[in-house]
Amino acid sequence: MRYYLIAGEASGDLHGSNLMKGLGAEDPAAEFRFWGGDLMSEAAGGKAPVVHYRDCAVMGIAEVLAKAGRLGRNLKYCKQDIAGWKPDVVILIDYPGFNFRIARFCHERGVRVFWYIAPKTWASRAARNRKLKAWVDKLFVVFPFEVPYFSARNIPFVYKGNPLVDAVDGHEYRSPFKGKYLALLPGSRKAEINRMMPVCMKVADVLGMDVLIAGAPSRTAADYEKFISTRSNVHLMFGRTYDILKYADAAIVNSGTASLEAALTGTPQVVCWSSSWLTFFVADKIWGVRRRIKYVSLGNLCLGRQAFRELIQGDFTVDAVCDEVRRLLENKPYRRHMKEDCAEIRESLGGSGTSTAVARAMIDELKSNTI
Repeated sequence: MRYYLIAGEASGDLHGSNLMKGLGAEDPAAEFRFWGGDLMSEAAGGKAPVVHYRDCAVMGIAEVLAKAGRLGRNLKYCKQDIAGWKPDVVILIDYPGFNFRIARFCHERGVRVFWYIAPKTWASRAARNRKLKAWVDKLFVVFPFEVPYFSARNIPFVYKGNPLVDAVDGHEYRSPFKGKYLALLPGSRKAEINRMMPVCMKVADVLGMDVLIAGAPSRTAADYEKFISTRSNVHLMFGRTYDILKYADAAIVNSGTASLEAALTGTPQVVCWSSSWLTFFVADKIWGVRRRIKYVSLGNLCLGRQAFRELIQGDFTVDAVCDEVRRLLENKPYRRHMKEDCAEIRESLGGSGTSTAVARAMIDELKSNTI
């Protein structure tokens, strides 16, 4: 069968690549066309993406407005490409702002639509659930708390666990550094890096310890250089994210996939997030995110309680981060309890083999006449 996948950021590239491997194993005749990155390209035997996710990813209202023209051109091109290639299914991977428009386009033309890593309507913009019911044939969700949420709204879904468990457990670990160090994962988008790095570099100055930055695969050294060039205790590494997390004494992570990866490696962490005032205002006052969910960290959401401290927007300060990092490093009962919480989060996400199980479920859906 012919599979058209759309991932618009680094985490989607990771999940898309593992899904493609699963689909290829279950369907030896599988043909792939995709928007994604280097990992998906590798899974497709070196085939280049239609568009690389580095040309797609944006963060927040302000950046979306600034790049509206390019996003519009990408959207038009994607629709034309799908219509010309005629896939058996279009698989949308997160990236909701773009993918909702593609879902509607495909539905109106009778192309089956699966959505892997469902839009976070449980956090904001719940009105989108009507679009999911109308335009998407099947959701493939990856968090246990999504099961009762989508069940209550009668939106068809499949839950087979979380693919990050496979990604973390399948990595061959090597220590990236001699001595104690603090891991820093400032995000994969340039806007995230520009907001996280100034505060975190001042933290590095105050604490005086070595800091290893996990460079995002879509970024280059130039994106970090202006922040780290004068600091001999700050080191940038690419392609070593899981190693950096695994052997770190503590981690500062941008909320999102990175916080869950840190939890799965058992690394004590503090979760940080900051955006433009416009994005924060819309999320808080218009979408009501803070009224709908108690936490931004996926690990905390999985537990339904706080395992990791969250420093959001105005709370994300040098003093607050330094205080929490010291607590992570020096308070042994606090560290031990956090590691126990990490183990509980891992258990809640199910066992291994998620990507293959999802691929098998997708193929079964395509072969059935029930959709």
